[in-house]
Amino acid sequence: MFKKKLQMPLYIIAALLFGLKTYIVYRFLFNISLENGMQEFILFINPFVTAYFFFVLSIFFKQRRQIKYIKYSMLIGSLIVYFNIVFYRNFTDFITIPLLFQGSNAADLGSSVLGLIKYWDIALFLDVIIVWILAKKYGEQLTTSFTKRYKRIAFALSLALLVGNYALAEAERPQLLQRTFDREYLVKNIGLFYYHIYDAVLHSKSKAQRVLADGNELAEIADYMKEETTTKGSEEFHGIAEGKNVIFVSLESLQSFVIDNTMNGEEVTPFLNSLIDESYYFENFYHQTEQGKTSDSEFIIENSLYPSPRGAVYFTHAQNDFHSLPEILGENDYYTSVLHPNNKSFWNRDVMYDNIGYDHFYDDTAYDVTDENSVGWGLKDKDFFEQSIPYLEEMPQPYYAKFITLTNHYPFDLDEEDATIDQYDSNSNTLNKYFQTVRYMDEAVEDFFDYLKETGIYDDSIIILMGDHYGISDFHKKAMKMYLDEDEYTDYLHVQLQRVPFIVHIPGQEGKVISKIAGQVDVKPTILNLLGIDSDTDLSFGTDLFDDERKDYVALRDGSFITDDYVYTKDQCYDRETGELLGLINTATDDEDEAAACKPYIEKVENELNYSDQIIFGDLFRFYDFDKK
Repeated sequence: MFKKKLQMPLYIIAALLFGLKTYIVYRFLFNISLENGMQEFILFINPFVTAYFFFVLSIFFKQRRQIKYIKYSMLIGSLIVYFNIVFYRNFTDFITIPLLFQGSNAADLGSSVLGLIKYWDIALFLDVIIVWILAKKYGEQLTTSFTKRYKRIAFALSLALLVGNYALAEAERPQLLQRTFDREYLVKNIGLFYYHIYDAVLHSKSKAQRVLADGNELAEIADYMKEETTTKGSEEFHGIAEGKNVIFVSLESLQSFVIDNTMNGEEVTPFLNSLIDESYYFENFYHQTEQGKTSDSEFIIENSLYPSPRGAVYFTHAQNDFHSLPEILGENDYYTSVLHPNNKSFWNRDVMYDNIGYDHFYDDTAYDVTDENSVGWGLKDKDFFEQSIPYLEEMPQPYYAKFITLTNHYPFDLDEEDATIDQYDSNSNTLNKYFQTVRYMDEAVEDFFDYLKETGIYDDSIIILMGDHYGISDFHKKAMKMYLDEDEYTDYLHVQLQRVPFIVHIPGQEGKVISKIAGQVDVKPTILNLLGIDSDTDLSFGTDLFDDERKDYVALRDGSFITDDYVYTKDQCYDRETGELLGLINTATDDEDEAAACKPYIEKVENELNYSDQIIFGDLFRFYDFDKK
């Protein structure tokens, strides 16, 4: 069949080694949930199917080029796998094409990246080393000039395996490529490399949407928003803070599980706990960010749109036309600013802020940043707030000032002299340190309130505090189970851990804990209503948090959702109060099945997320007149 007799061709050795390595990564380094034997089987075969397809292409080259192709394919493929592993350790997600265009952020990551690299990671390249050694010593014996018939059969086999893999995946997960909100499903069913290829196709498609858009798409979306989401707001709270300054504090990586909770017998957030007693606190408020993290959080509260499913809108669509909160406030005589002691280009903020109407950005150049007052990502929160007070005092009133904190950021480093609570004791160094930086941030916010009161700013302002996104990913399941005293870390628990604090503090108002479900998409209409600003002409996916006439679900960017009664995620429907699994949506066939109660919301959520994507990718707001009544 071929000119030289060989025991096993190098391309098959490479495919077996690389396939095995990739399967081990899928199974043990990625937290991929497997619900049945078929999913386990698909997860097992797709690394080998993928590896065989890519390495079989080598047989179409001459002998010397075969060796080079196999060697460098192994290396490049291993690097792609490894970069995803490092990214996954922090974000529990997979890299997308838009993220690669955010490389300008890499220079500022510092210790965050170093903390994700493990000494034993070298073992992930053992297959590369083995193949390179074999190629050097036995290259001529392990490669050959294959006959045309052999090439046709080998390549046809690779295609048959691909089709078979996809057929099984489609049977297990119908409309797999149409329902792309959850990247884990794509990796689990078609593999990491085909996921990346598919992501590149989606990225190209989204880029083309703006060119092809003509505005006709917006009519249906605008009608939906006006009928389903945009409301006049609560009459009781309309204008309750009219003419007041708005101080918005974005609390880095703060999740609700630490609020009113203890660690080693000590309150983790004593000041925020006391502040809640005299504030409006939404205890079931969910972050809705995706890969853009803090920038996604900003984008959502500024625009009441959902973030992009891939990458960050701050990077990919920073030049779009938006009808943003700072723009609306500016039209109503508010001075708008952001205070954040970081590089102005990080997350492309300088470009985005200018586009959406902020009057001024106080970046790291506005602060005295030294080695002594910095840790982790930059200026410590206490110094940040203290140095910001003079800027508040000189701002034209009324103003909207958004503060973005830094200290409670992965990897949660803190100088020993700043730690006022012991570390937790678990198998997760990340969670262990988290409590210390949360306590430090809590103390910094307390100091900030003292500054506001001392300078007289407090009485003329409302202060809103919000956790921007999660801090502890589900990569730390064992430690979180231990802290929360849970027997099992379920997908239900993971969704519930996406709750972040949302506190509206209005001096002179009594406090109240509000249990209604809510999300970051609701912040913009809430602020506008509190200030008495008419938003009839606005288009929003959120509703005023104080309005009783609110939509009855909160959508997360991955297609999960929360209603008053249910939590839905990964095709599973749970009772929201008890966490009991009611059933799998795939098997919920009639109204008698309790899991079927989640079904009506699935289409609603996917429809709303798709509408938001159409607005962003098509830049559809450029066709809309927001001034018309």
